Amino acid sequence: MDIEQLQQRLRHFAAQRQWQPYQTPKNLAMAMVVEAAELLEIFQWKTAEESAALDEDTRQHLGEEVADVLLYLVQIADQCGVDVDAAVERKLLLNARKYPVAEGAGSA
Repeated sequence: MDIEQLQQRLRHFAAQRQWQPYQTPKNLAMAMVVEAAELLEIFQWKTAEESAALDEDTRQHLGEEVADVLLYLVQIADQCGVDVDAAVERKLLLNARKYPVAEGAGSA
């Protein structure tokens, strides 16, 4: 996935609909949280096993909610000037330092 190209497509989509005044970082973040709640709702009351074995219709619905969250997140990064690729790489490095592989890795 080309994040910059996706951001351009989303900018164009919003411009065609004259949504720019409403698509502030705050509003986008609030909308993203709403979509994340809709994603969470799919798993509400499911066991761990049930959540890992979704039927095709539910998996498609899940994909739509994942896409909604991702699209808002990409727009927030675009609005705030965050380089998503660089931010992800930095965070992976920080996590590797914070959570080093220990002897006996894999045992909880």
